[in-house]
Amino acid sequence: MESQGFISGFIHAFQIGGFSMVPIATCFALAIAFVIERFSRLFFEYNIDGSSFMFEVQKYILANDLDGAIRICNGAQKAALPRVIKAGLQRASRDEQQIQNAIDAASLEVIPKLEKRLTYIALIANIATLLGLLGTIGGLIKAFAAVAMADPAQRQAILSNGISEAMFATAFGLLTAIFAMVAHAILATRVQKIIEEIDEFGVKLMDLLSARKYRHSSEKVATE
Repeated sequence: MESQGFISGFIHAFQIGGFSMVPIATCFALAIAFVIERFSRLFFEYNIDGSSFMFEVQKYILANDLDGAIRICNGAQKAALPRVIKAGLQRASRDEQQIQNAIDAASLEVIPKLEKRLTYIALIANIATLLGLLGTIGGLIKAFAAVAMADPAQRQAILSNGISEAMFATAFGLLTAIFAMVAHAILATRVQKIIEEIDEFGVKLMDLLSARKYRHSSEKVATE
């Protein structure tokens, strides 16, 4: 019963909220779609436990099994970090500058995919706020214009209806904006975490590959 009352109340508020309710509802639907898509990508598809993953890669590098390290990356190739690490491993026989260039190129390819559509979510938050304000102004203009032309006995009811329209538009716009802003903050934090892991473990990969080359050079000199 309470859920039915809430739904009927929401429908009533939507009907009297004025012309801005439809575009605000469109913004809300778009925000939900973008948030669900980004959440599934950033928290599942692109995400990986960086420390555990790099520990496994490190074991193969120290054992001089680069193919094994690359296989680990291929096992999670949709995640962002393994794609960057794989690019560095595939250039392991080159000099340090070429390895770094490969890591940087892979990072530049991955990072835009992480940040994709986040700007749209932030934009929706701003647009919803402005549409709510526009609905408020429109409702007040309509109310005061109607009051000026109405009979004195009807002015109070007309003014109340106009103010209700203005307040419902404001509330719906703010709710949409709050949802989009909170979701944007959570998703942006996740993106930043993944980027920081890419930077951190990219540097660690360079150190591991440099140590590997130095060790092999030392062993070669010792055998000679």
